Amino acid sequence: MSWLGKLKTGLSKSSGKLSGGIAGIFTRSKLDADSIERLEELLIEADLGAKVAGELTALLAKQRFEKHIAPEEVREFLAGEIAAILAPLARPLILDPAVKPNVILVVGVNGNGKTTTIGKLSSRYKAAGRKVMLAAADTFRAAAVEQLQEWGRRAQIPVITGEAESDPASVAYRAYELAKAENIDVLLIDTAGRLQNKSNLMTELQKISKVLKKIDAAAPHHVLQVLDATTGQNALTQVQIFKDLTQVTGLAVTKLDGTAKGGIVVAVAKQSALPIHFIGIGEEIDDLDHFEATDFARNLLDL
Repeated sequence: MSWLGKLKTGLSKSSGKLSGGIAGIFTRSKLDADSIERLEELLIEADLGAKVAGELTALLAKQRFEKHIAPEEVREFLAGEIAAILAPLARPLILDPAVKPNVILVVGVNGNGKTTTIGKLSSRYKAAGRKVMLAAADTFRAAAVEQLQEWGRRAQIPVITGEAESDPASVAYRAYELAKAENIDVLLIDTAGRLQNKSNLMTELQKISKVLKKIDAAAPHHVLQVLDATTGQNALTQVQIFKDLTQVTGLAVTKLDGTAKGGIVVAVAKQSALPIHFIGIGEEIDDLDHFEATDFARNLLDL
């Protein structure tokens, strides 16, 4: 199946809810106050957020209030406006060929798909002809280390690990030294995402960044936060927390195939203004790709 086909299928829960809801609201021939209010509620339920929902419905009302409008016209209008919101933030994660390795620190709450995303990215980069190395700096969670090692075995990519509960920063530093010595193109570093004690996590992430800077003051070159779309509005809180903890440079949104609230991508984009580099729509190794604003918006509205 093509990526567009996977995207359409992956967003079917979200698009089905939105498309069906719009068809149910706009059964009358004119756009009125009641239909605008119901549309705003539908968009909020789809997790686009109250701010975006209010802005979109206000724009629609301004253009078409008391005028004839069909459900498909509403969907076309929304897709166009959503694409316009997302387009400035749909940017690829660009690797600098003059830097070896490009260090990508991957952060996010445990369970959001960090390790799986790293595995998919590593396979993607290797398939593109780049030399890749992984570092398991979530040393307190054995399952995370084992999962990363399994991805490494499958893709034949080296994985640097430490002793259980060892200092995550020491693992990251050793991996960086090895990656430089072996002329690696991309070093992906997995990190912990335990939010029970934010001060501990902040200290840990800051220490990792600090030791990396001993080798290169510009490292890490990218800080990629992984978000789980099924968490809905909690994703907004998570983005804010990790922006406070570390200098997040871009986002990867996973598990869009498991939710009817795909609109969270729009809400996150609007609130954070962070680039969205990747979206994930499945468990297979190639179910992660660059984020395209128009493709996403049109499939979200079942167009």
